[in-house]
Amino acid sequence: MSETNELRIAVIGAGPAGVYSSDIFLRQLGKLGEELGLGTKARIDLFEKLPVPFGLVRYGVAPDHPSIKFIASALEKTLDNPDIHLYCDVEFGKDVTLDELLERYDAVLFATGAVEDKPLGLPGSDLDGVYGAAKFVEWYDGYPTGAREWPLDAEEVAVIGGGNVAMDVARELMRNADDLKERTDIPDNVYEGIKANKAKTLHLFIRRGVAQAKFSVQELREMEKLPGVQLIINEDDFDLDDDTIEEAGKDKLTRQMVEELFTIREMAEDMEDDGDTDFEGNPADRKYYIHFNSAPVEVLGEDGKVVGIRVEKTETSADGKMTRTGEFEEYPVQAVYHAIGYKPATAPGIEYDERRAHLANANGDGRITTEASGEGAQVRERLYATGWAKRGPVGLIGSTKSDALLIVTNMLEDLSKAAEGGRVAADRDPESIDRLLASRGVKPIDFAGWKKVDAFERAEGAKEGREHKKVIDPEQMRALAHA
Repeated sequence: MSETNELRIAVIGAGPAGVYSSDIFLRQLGKLGEELGLGTKARIDLFEKLPVPFGLVRYGVAPDHPSIKFIASALEKTLDNPDIHLYCDVEFGKDVTLDELLERYDAVLFATGAVEDKPLGLPGSDLDGVYGAAKFVEWYDGYPTGAREWPLDAEEVAVIGGGNVAMDVARELMRNADDLKERTDIPDNVYEGIKANKAKTLHLFIRRGVAQAKFSVQELREMEKLPGVQLIINEDDFDLDDDTIEEAGKDKLTRQMVEELFTIREMAEDMEDDGDTDFEGNPADRKYYIHFNSAPVEVLGEDGKVVGIRVEKTETSADGKMTRTGEFEEYPVQAVYHAIGYKPATAPGIEYDERRAHLANANGDGRITTEASGEGAQVRERLYATGWAKRGPVGLIGSTKSDALLIVTNMLEDLSKAAEGGRVAADRDPESIDRLLASRGVKPIDFAGWKKVDAFERAEGAKEGREHKKVIDPEQMRALAHA
């Protein structure tokens, strides 16, 4: 038995939240460990249910995001740390239980992210042709258990949502397949699907006004450069009062977003004046309408299929309060995509806060509690949450770093108060988890295994003059990783 005296931490989820937290834990322990009586050594075992790491970066963001390659390579550098051990293809709650982890680890951190859509909840949302963004994103990102084909036969489509996921979905629906293939790692089935896409008209519906949208400037700039696409706006949406302009100016990111939207307004005017062109002045064969202050109220159907969408005009005050006007308009569409938020994953044995859509934790400090809220909520020792698992589906990838620092600070504080300098797990043999998984026939994919998958994807991409080409079949991933 090779018992060790290092701290042992289990992290569930190898997306940005899990990887950043692992990195920050080791750094902070190195800085503060002696002072806290913890020492400076820890082993972190990172468990991921998918055969490959990186979660949201690989499977939750559109493939044409330029920043994604940069983030993925930063995460990979972190994983190439001898104190971080990757266990992909291991599902928490199925392959290993909470009690088994607590027996072997001093603390368990949940960084499980989100894979489900919030329900649309409108009349007609069960019609054939209504899709949640999450499933569509899984398709175009090649999620291992996602759909392999997607019905793209609607000529007129609607996208509901005022955030970055709605922008991603709308952009991919308006994309030129060859342009996308040239710039990204999309697999063949996605290329063929987008090539056959019949969408000619897209309506993006945002419930609030120009100054209350939640888009990043990066998303807006990507929207501006769609070959063959004419952007069309409603002038009235941009008639902002002084109070709204003043309020928007208080926050730097909001101000930048509003400025970029006004750039888009000018572009849209130029596109129309030039005879319905795209951003380069070429004839546009697709039209992308952006509707602010527009709240969909019903999906219209015939024979069980989508035929249109009914939308109510709204008004938004400077403080972001939305009121309905009682004015309605109907648009013919044959497909509706909703991107109104994700529902972060539940975890077996951990209470879930349904109202806030995250794992139950104390006042947002990441310490897991016995119930969602109320006086009876007790902190459960040695259990923590970070990222969307902690705060719900809000914030960008960068937000997970500040989250991680808060959680790690709390973890170190708690460990320093625990007996024997935080070393409370009964089984301290680092190979114990490997034996347990082997006894169940579970074959984890480690960092070296992931590197084999990555090398294959790069080689396949190189054949087509691309940097990378995604493998999507989980069995192929396993075969490559274990070869």
